[in-house]
Amino acid sequence: MQTFDFPLEVKDVGEDGQIEGFAAAYNNVDHGGDIILPGAFTKTLRGRKSLPMLLYHDGRRPVGVWNGFEDSDRGLKIKGRITTVSADGAEALALVRDGALAGLSIGYRSVKERYTDTARELIELTLLETSLVAVPMNDRAQVTKVKHIAGDGKLPSLPDFEEFLREAGFSRAQATAIAGKGLSHLLRGEPGDAPGVDFLSALSAALAA
Repeated sequence: MQTFDFPLEVKDVGEDGQIEGFAAAYNNVDHGGDIILPGAFTKTLRGRKSLPMLLYHDGRRPVGVWNGFEDSDRGLKIKGRITTVSADGAEALALVRDGALAGLSIGYRSVKERYTDTARELIELTLLETSLVAVPMNDRAQVTKVKHIAGDGKLPSLPDFEEFLREAGFSRAQATAIAGKGLSHLLRGEPGDAPGVDFLSALSAALAA
């Protein structure tokens, strides 16, 4: 079984264990050099009613079930519920809401693929399970909120920027320090300066790289 990861936002998890997020993104190369093409899940999702929700791809640690699947141009969005009455489920929910489990990772078997000069393109996949994991390999969702803020032409708030840094892999203390010493200075600005323009230009350039 092979795996493919995608970040998860805490806001996508309810107190009752209801959870949703993108299990896979299309046309986006992850750190492992793989790219999933649109339509890769069409056959495996046909007639699908449910899918195991595991913790760290450990078949001995089921924490819930996925029972909703939405295939779009962006990627595969799934919905499910963490079983909070089990010890592993309660632990998983607490870790997700605290930000310690920051990603979804699919377990799959490749049915059809091809190689290019830069990546392995996954054309058809058999979806076996989707797990909650600590460190996702795919970056696209981590920059979504910041791209939205930059597109509005406004500086993000300190809490929003700290959350982005947490999703990018920094600890709570690191995110607070970076945002506090960097963004807070830009928000204060200096007389005659236009810090927001410089900040957003640099941020947009980094996101487009």
